[in-house]
Amino acid sequence: MKDIVYFLKQIHLYTGNILYFNLFAMASIGLLESVGILLLTPMLSLTGIIDLEIPNGPFFMAFGFLEQIPSVIGLPVALGIYVLLVIGQNALQRQITIRNAVIQNGFLRYMRTETYNRLLHSNWSFFIKNRKSDLLNLLLNEVTRATAGTNAFLQFLASFLFTLIQIGLAFFLSPSITIFVLISGSILVLLNRKFLKRSLVLGSKNYELNKAFFAGVTDQINGVKDIKSNTLEKSRIAWFQDISSNMEKEQIQYTKMKTTSQLYYKIASALLIAIFIYTAVNSFQAQTAQLMLIIIIFSRLWPRVAGIQSSMEQLAMTIPSFKAVKAFQHECKSAQEFEPQSIELIPSVRLFKGVECENVSFRYSAEESVYALKNLNIFLPANQMTAVVGRSGAGKSTLIDLLMGLNKPESGQVLVDGIPLSAENVLSLRKSVSYVAQDPFLFNTSIKENLQLVVPEAGEDQMWEALEFASAADFVRNLPQGLDTVIGDRGIKLSGGERQRIVLARAILRKPSILVLDEATSALDTENEARIQEAIERLKGKMTIIVIAHRLSTIRNADQVIVMEKGEVVQQGAFSQLSQEKNKVFSKLLSSQAAVIKQG
Repeated sequence: MKDIVYFLKQIHLYTGNILYFNLFAMASIGLLESVGILLLTPMLSLTGIIDLEIPNGPFFMAFGFLEQIPSVIGLPVALGIYVLLVIGQNALQRQITIRNAVIQNGFLRYMRTETYNRLLHSNWSFFIKNRKSDLLNLLLNEVTRATAGTNAFLQFLASFLFTLIQIGLAFFLSPSITIFVLISGSILVLLNRKFLKRSLVLGSKNYELNKAFFAGVTDQINGVKDIKSNTLEKSRIAWFQDISSNMEKEQIQYTKMKTTSQLYYKIASALLIAIFIYTAVNSFQAQTAQLMLIIIIFSRLWPRVAGIQSSMEQLAMTIPSFKAVKAFQHECKSAQEFEPQSIELIPSVRLFKGVECENVSFRYSAEESVYALKNLNIFLPANQMTAVVGRSGAGKSTLIDLLMGLNKPESGQVLVDGIPLSAENVLSLRKSVSYVAQDPFLFNTSIKENLQLVVPEAGEDQMWEALEFASAADFVRNLPQGLDTVIGDRGIKLSGGERQRIVLARAILRKPSILVLDEATSALDTENEARIQEAIERLKGKMTIIVIAHRLSTIRNADQVIVMEKGEVVQQGAFSQLSQEKNKVFSKLLSSQAAVIKQG
């Protein structure tokens, strides 16, 4: 229940008092509907068309004027009053339905935006420890299910209010018969608790199946090239059929359970109506008019009771989604990197001295005994090129993540121009950094839109200048639509070297103070590697360049080379100096790469 209360607080934050106005209006609709049905029989009796005893009381005697009207006129008047009540009730129902739709869809947008906002403001370690497909499933599927469950709860409240009004009117007519029916109905609700328990179990199963389905499909789409090249289609289709079959069975089980509970209610309602009519006539000596009104009320009341049960079952099905989204939002909040603020108002850093690691140690989890980085003391001077090299797993990328403020040192500190890097100035640093990854990421839009991603106001002259710097201008000019060419999902219509140069141009367009190249040439052929190297040479002296290098031939002109091994700096100096230090890590890396090239 506390998970539902959490979402009710969220919807209150979004809607304010409109929520309570809508609930009141729903109750008013129930009242109008009840009054219309309730008054039709006595109004007809007052006209003299039918002879029924009318209960005493101001509620009915207010229509006593109908007795003075001739029956020829009284019938149209009575029916006209009834029609007006129905029109009013349905007109109000339409407006409330529209307002509910506005609230429900607006709340879905609000919850998605709020969840996505919390996600993007989480720190880097949060993304490292969570699977991407799980994040997408929560954001796209479970948030939708949770907001639908919130709407089901509001429908439950509206039905509950309507039921209370109906019971109140019935109690006004005959307390004894109403109490008898309520006792019978309460016994029925208690007997059907098992359906709520089964709904909760099915909801948990549904959540796990959807999570597994989304994760599997995401992984297979991301790895479709491996699936195709290794002829894994048969096994992947078998997996898909198996999980789809389980999802089908789960939905059928839910439908069977829901229809069974509804069947029980309908049979029970018919039996109870028959029993209390018999009891009312033989034990309570109910009058004809009184009895007819109670029959009308309870024939409309029982479907509402069944609706309440249905809403509760739907709520039980969505409780796992409630819990998952609530836990996700709280986890994101606890992992919040900094207070959300307008990034446009934060000035970027212009590096004058350099970036320094002072006794920096880091590990990804406090439970791990092995440190990814240990006691690092390095200085990367401004407007120079520093290369970081080492074997796989040496800690190169971890170091870059620390320098960009994505991870925080467990001990020691990162200094930017002598100022410790902290939550207060990390945004200023990141506005000054352009990062080019080994696997370049591009959106399925035009080259122009991909470039404008980092500088929305950039003109074409600025774009062409950046493309020239990145040795990409020539091939872009030769594309069918030039800058307006759509490059496909992740830039699949371009070669690896072309994608890398577009990403480099995008990085340069930002005019960063620090350019980080994370093994940006490791997957390129010799020609494209040479083009990227030419582009880097043109940038030397204009910005601070940090290069993680796999191919040591690309860093011959670096001002400084840092060699890492098992999270520690084991060598540091110029390329020529390190290459002369025999039997050390750098010379061994050079020798092994030279041997590979010779064999090739």
